[in-house]
Amino acid sequence: MTYFRTLAGSTALVTVVAAGAASADVTPEQVWQNWQELGASFGQTLTASNQSRSGDTLKLEDVRIHFAQEGTLVEGVIPEMNLTQRGDGTVEITMSPEFPMEMTIENPPEEGKPAPAPTKLDLSLRQPGLVMVAGGDDSMSTLDLDAPSTMVAVTGVDGVAAETMNLVAEVSLSDVAGKYRTEGTDTRAITNDFTASVAEMTFAMTDPEQGGRVNLRASATDLKGTSSGTMVGPLGMTDIAAALRAGAASNGQFTYGPATMEFDFEDATDKAKGSASAASGHLNVAMNGDRLAYGGGNKGVSLTVSGSQIPFPQFNMSYAEAAFDLLAPVVKSEVAQDFRLLTKLVDLKISDEIWSMFDPQAQLPRDPATLVIDTKGKAKLDVDLLDPTAVEKLGDTAPGQLEALEVDELKLTIAGAALTGRGGFTFDNSDTTTFDGMPAPSGRLDLKLVGGNGLIDKLVAIGIVPQDQAMAARMMLGMFARPADGEDTMTSTLEFKDKGFFANGQRLQ
Repeated sequence: MTYFRTLAGSTALVTVVAAGAASADVTPEQVWQNWQELGASFGQTLTASNQSRSGDTLKLEDVRIHFAQEGTLVEGVIPEMNLTQRGDGTVEITMSPEFPMEMTIENPPEEGKPAPAPTKLDLSLRQPGLVMVAGGDDSMSTLDLDAPSTMVAVTGVDGVAAETMNLVAEVSLSDVAGKYRTEGTDTRAITNDFTASVAEMTFAMTDPEQGGRVNLRASATDLKGTSSGTMVGPLGMTDIAAALRAGAASNGQFTYGPATMEFDFEDATDKAKGSASAASGHLNVAMNGDRLAYGGGNKGVSLTVSGSQIPFPQFNMSYAEAAFDLLAPVVKSEVAQDFRLLTKLVDLKISDEIWSMFDPQAQLPRDPATLVIDTKGKAKLDVDLLDPTAVEKLGDTAPGQLEALEVDELKLTIAGAALTGRGGFTFDNSDTTTFDGMPAPSGRLDLKLVGGNGLIDKLVAIGIVPQDQAMAARMMLGMFARPADGEDTMTSTLEFKDKGFFANGQRLQ
């Protein structure tokens, strides 16, 4: 978390440097001035204790960075920065290969107790060989960035040096490259591209007196990120809600290739170790004044853990794919807006030792399990979710009305049984009496269950489900489902119509 907060601040610095190009032949002074002005729109204060011009180079000394947002304060000092006029109308920017930063993080108080002291982290940002080139014209500015490596390392916590604490905590990127472009003045269109060959994180801490230790190492390769957005006027990032209302927008995608993680810890009573890996992963985020979209996932994931608290040699788990996708409206509207929610976990496998804890005779099929819930629909918000005062006034009241819901895919496979379904509903929000406060639905959901009775038999045989509960489950199946072609196959059509609820054509309410 420390690194990513710092990286976010560094990314903002890169963006404002890119805005420094203001003419066809940009000067170092223009880059520095615009850097300061645009930095203020991100909540940053940038000052230099001394600046001097020598030939084509503007030299800045003791450049101070001050950034405060959401209970976090970041301050740093870059000993030296050089902005050099190149012969092609661009400016080359270099800086000290290492400089200190301090991060202060407020800690939330417990109820009825005074706020605890904030946590203070001393950091060192190392970026030897970093070169940035700013250029552009009256309406467009660009920045190219290249760095053989960058690293953020914790050098102290609350005034105690990391060496004294036997602490190593650092995150690094290798072969970093970025291209940044801004267009416009009051309204600025911004596009970014970022790549790094490897990202690594190391955390290690030992306690010589107690003999305890914690080690964590993680890495990912082939990192790529792209983003685009619109920044409106002077609002910048100091008031995100106001900026979004004024037309600001952002859209970003991030991907990574093979990734690994290893950890181990030990104290006086316990010890454990483990490892994990993923073939790839991704994250997508988009936001504007109308909607929020967020999604992510990974593929080819495996996890292995062993330890003194695990009652067998080791625990193994893997899955082929996991994904999450959310699209939601955020502003009040008289017209229904789209939403979507996807949850996916494909081919989940767990080690035989876990199965054997409740099924030692292996009566249950140990096939991989899959869960997919893919829904979308339309909803109308009665309040602006970007307005904290309006949201606070809601209390337990729903923020809007659900008008339509579609189940594009429902799938659950586990222990030899498979449930699938799809359907759709619309909702009459003027009728909340027919179904006890719920808007009256209309529509149908078609379901199919294969292997359900067989799974119930096996659960009874191994003692997980008592016979009377199994009988009740079969009675419920008989009420809502009917036999279909295929061995141990049942189907069901659940339908809301004429202010009633029907199962396979039979009215139940």
